[in-house]
Amino acid sequence: MRLFVFAAFAMTLLLGACGAKSVRYAAPPVASGGRIAISVSKVEVREVSLPSYARTEEIWIEGPGGSLTSDRGALWADDPARGLTQEVTQHLAAVTGARVAAEPWPFEDLPDARVHLRFDRMVAGVDGRFHLSGQYFVASLTGGRDRSGTFDVSAPIAPDSGTPGIAAARAAAARDLARLIASRGI
Repeated sequence: MRLFVFAAFAMTLLLGACGAKSVRYAAPPVASGGRIAISVSKVEVREVSLPSYARTEEIWIEGPGGSLTSDRGALWADDPARGLTQEVTQHLAAVTGARVAAEPWPFEDLPDARVHLRFDRMVAGVDGRFHLSGQYFVASLTGGRDRSGTFDVSAPIAPDSGTPGIAAARAAAARDLARLIASRGI
């Protein structure tokens, strides 16, 4: 019996070594752009909520008719929810000059506002653009006005750039989303 278990384990290792290796793609840094004035000085960004397909590490591409496919060998470098949360947080901090942090809030004093993002789409579109759409919610924690709205931002994917181009377009779309939230919601 031990010999059978060892043989099965050895076969598993051999088969795993024969498979194609996955490549991970990070969204490259992009400039945040000019300053946007907001009404608060401390903002917490909650971890984003993604549709089920986008919660996986796989990079999804829209096909004709709206079908979604992925290449299991092309993966995001970070968990998609964590990565997008961090990107939006960093851009909000850069464009507003406020103290902005992802949850859990790491400071002793409480934030003035909390941002929630619920995505319904995060995909490389058949139209050659990377799309982020959904709803944003800004909860005031200091008695100010709560705000909400929808977003639908996209960034072009450079022609013939492949998966690195998709990652670069995602980075630009995340930056544009942060700028939209700063200008409309905070």
